[in-house]
Amino acid sequence: MKENQIKSHKSVGERIAAGMLDYIIIWSFTFYYIYAVGEPNLEGGYTVTGLPTLVPVLFWGIITIGVEQIIGATLGNLLVGLRPISISGNEKVLTFGQSLKRHLLDPVDMFFFGLVGIVIIKNTEKNQRVGDIWANTIVVKKSELNKTSGNNVYN
Repeated sequence: MKENQIKSHKSVGERIAAGMLDYIIIWSFTFYYIYAVGEPNLEGGYTVTGLPTLVPVLFWGIITIGVEQIIGATLGNLLVGLRPISISGNEKVLTFGQSLKRHLLDPVDMFFFGLVGIVIIKNTEKNQRVGDIWANTIVVKKSELNKTSGNNVYN
């Protein structure tokens, strides 16, 4: 490995923890929102209809894509010291399109309690999940970014 290369992060445990933190925030907000704004239904739960149904989707977009664009990582990734970066071009910063692609495929990566993502991460050369493959990104330890200054960002 060259001195200026950044190695993709192999630890599935930290990536699972990061995803769980992000989605605990998202699901907590969603359940609270449905309870606070929704109308009681015949099954004993609450229902949100019409335009207010978009609020949890917008919240999801802000917490995943928006935060990733503003601070370079989701809150979960930030807390465990990980950061997604682009492996194409000279910039390590993700584009909006890359963030969108990564997170649109979160349901695929998290299918069957995250088994799909775990298997894909463990069996790809750059330790990528499905969303990372589509977006042309990798996840690295933030400390690795501080050690390098070159443009070659993956192993």
